[in-house]
Amino acid sequence: MEAVPLFAFGVIADIQYADADDGYDFGGFRRRYYRQSLDLLRGAVEAWATERPPLAFVLQLGDSIDGLNAGSGEAEGALGQVLAVLGRLAVPVHHTWGNHEFYNFSRARLAHTGLNSRPAGAAAGLPAEDCQAYHFSPATRFRVVVLDAYDLSILGREPDSPRYHQSLQLLREKNPNDNLNSPAGHLPIHPDASDRVCLAWNYEDALSVIHSHRCVVCFLAGHLHDGGYCLDSHGVHHLTLEGVIETPPESNAFGTIYVYEDKMILKGRGRISDRIMHF
Repeated sequence: MEAVPLFAFGVIADIQYADADDGYDFGGFRRRYYRQSLDLLRGAVEAWATERPPLAFVLQLGDSIDGLNAGSGEAEGALGQVLAVLGRLAVPVHHTWGNHEFYNFSRARLAHTGLNSRPAGAAAGLPAEDCQAYHFSPATRFRVVVLDAYDLSILGREPDSPRYHQSLQLLREKNPNDNLNSPAGHLPIHPDASDRVCLAWNYEDALSVIHSHRCVVCFLAGHLHDGGYCLDSHGVHHLTLEGVIETPPESNAFGTIYVYEDKMILKGRGRISDRIMHF
C-alpha cells in the first residue's frame, strides 16, 4: 500500500507579472513573458485546487510582479491581479519578498498589502515593516521558516532610516560592482544551487546557521530563473525553482511537494522536474 503524505504544499517563483509585451532579461538574451505569466499562475492555481487531499498551503517565493510596473504606474493594479488569482485558493499562501517587490513598493507599503503573510505577533518587538521573517508548523515535527532576504537592504528602505545607512555601508564595503544596486547577490544560499549573480552576499553565514541545526532538511528559493539543486555536505537539500517569467506560454513552472516521514517528493509541472529528496 502506497504511503500517504503527511501534508503537501504548492511552490512557485518569479511570476513577475506586468501588463507588457514580451521583453528580455538584463543581459538582453533571455525572453521574458510578462503578460502571459498571469495565465500560467492561473493554471497553477487551477491545478492546486484539484489536489486531494487539499494542499496545506502554497509558497510564493518572491518577485510576484515585475519592476516594469513601477515605470508605468501599474504596480498596484498588477499586484492586485496576482493576489486575486492566488486568492482563489482555499488554503493559505505564504509570500516572500524579492527585489522586484521593492522596485515597486517601499517596505512600509508592502506591509499593508496582501503580500504580507506574516501572522500578527510573529516577530514580537519588531515593527511590522521592519522584519518579515516568521515560522509556522503545518504538521507535527515539521516547521517552515519564511526568511526575509531583504531585511538588510537599501531596497524598500527610506533613505533617512538607520537600516538604509547600515545597508549602504555594507554595500560599499562588500559589493564589488560599480552599481551598488546591481542584481548580483540574491537569493539562494548555496553556490551549487545557484550562480554568482543569484547568491545571497552573506550565504556563508546563512549556511553556518542552518548547519548548526541538524533538523533542517530543505532550503527553497527562487530568483535563479533556470533553477538549481544540490545536496550539501550536511545533508540539506537546496532547491531553487525555475521562474515563471521565462516560461513560454505553452508550458508552466510550478510544483507540488509531498512531505513524508523520511522524504519530500516534488511533482513538477512544465519546466520543473520531479525530484525525490530523502531526509
